Amino acid sequence: MPKWGRQVTEWDEMTKDQWGQLKQELLGKIGKHNFTSWIEPLDLAGVKDGVATFDVPTTFLGNYVSQNFGDLILYQLSTVDPDIRRVHFQVPAQGAARPAAPRPQSAPKSAPRSAATDGQMPAAPLDDRFTFDSFVVGKPNELAHAAARRVAEGGPVTFNPLFLYGGVGLGKTHLMHAIAWELQSKRPDLNVVYLSAEQFMYRFVQALRDRRMMDFKEVFRSVDVLMVDDVQFIAGKDSTQEEFFHTFNALVDQNKQIVISADRAPGEIEHMEDRIKSRLQCGLVVDLHPTDYELRLGILQTKVERFRADYPGLQMTDGVLEFLAHRISTNVRVLEGALTRLYAFASLVGHEITLELAQDCLADILRASERKISIEEIQRQVSDHYNIRLSDMIGPKRVRSFARPRQVAMYLCKQMTSRSLPEIGRRFGGRDHTTVMHGVKRIEELRHQDAQIAEDLELLRRTLEG
Repeated sequence: MPKWGRQVTEWDEMTKDQWGQLKQELLGKIGKHNFTSWIEPLDLAGVKDGVATFDVPTTFLGNYVSQNFGDLILYQLSTVDPDIRRVHFQVPAQGAARPAAPRPQSAPKSAPRSAATDGQMPAAPLDDRFTFDSFVVGKPNELAHAAARRVAEGGPVTFNPLFLYGGVGLGKTHLMHAIAWELQSKRPDLNVVYLSAEQFMYRFVQALRDRRMMDFKEVFRSVDVLMVDDVQFIAGKDSTQEEFFHTFNALVDQNKQIVISADRAPGEIEHMEDRIKSRLQCGLVVDLHPTDYELRLGILQTKVERFRADYPGLQMTDGVLEFLAHRISTNVRVLEGALTRLYAFASLVGHEITLELAQDCLADILRASERKISIEEIQRQVSDHYNIRLSDMIGPKRVRSFARPRQVAMYLCKQMTSRSLPEIGRRFGGRDHTTVMHGVKRIEELRHQDAQIAEDLELLRRTLEG
């Protein structure tokens, strides 16, 4: 095997291949996360006088690798060339400039990724599922989507920072990733850093411990777009808040774009310094509202389109998606996970996806997602809506003015609670479960035929969920 003890300018492809093989061995020893963050950015420059020299994007990264992985790298190199006695990490003469385009690592080869993992610093990897193409837009999130699209163009914007907030599973992280993907695709010259607030805090504490604060400041203040997810996690961390505040100001002064997300509005984040709250509110603050029925149904329909390629022979009966969109209303991640489980289960058992299968397969999710709407609450709302007495609706009279509201209430009880048909029947004057089944089926038919029934159902559902 050729040795590596030659002049720096004499490297050939064989030598680079050897380093590539050693990198794969390092991957197995230190794990994918450490490898992607710290080893992948290293570029072997050459070996001279027993010293292996690596080009690194920043002094910070070089110092960290030297302290934490230097001995391991030296040992691996020495197995190929025993004459190598030391490793050296340097920022090349022209290495201060950012790379023109990021080099893919864990992301697909054809897809862009955050430049931070390649250029200025290790950062959070981007999920290639979270793009603008896969983001379903509805009334609750249309403003957030439009603002994110505007930032993703990479040009000057009139709002800085863009602050996205909302509950769990409403699309904040999806939009953050989508912005990063779009920027890396359209503007590869920009240095885009996406990371969580927890990662920002970790880098800061690490820099303090290693006395590398100047490197830390250099890294974060040289980016073009800084994206920090879940910023509420730095609340109460005084030193981290201090550095975040100064980083924020430095970037804004340079007209660099900042995108922040949190689970609540800036003014509602407890233990966050007032000056930071004020800064976060100086741009565009956008609330991602809880999803409505139409948006949830649209998300499910989009996901079904993707599943058809993976489960080409699997059929789904009408009403299943509508049932899931009604019943799982708080968290989009849970909603998508429920559909994934349903498809996987149905394919394993070889059954068509029916409403009954969905109720059996997703019983735990449906129970957890239930807003504890009671049968009595539904009965009261329906009787008020149709302006009839509650006693008449649940009583024995079969006149149309009472029977139709009774069937509507039965239908809503079936859709919005986990109660069984016999139990629902008992709450409606001791009726048999077949009567309830007939009523539910009749309203399901009318929902597609009678616009007034469909409007009544949606209005009642909104009222009950509100």
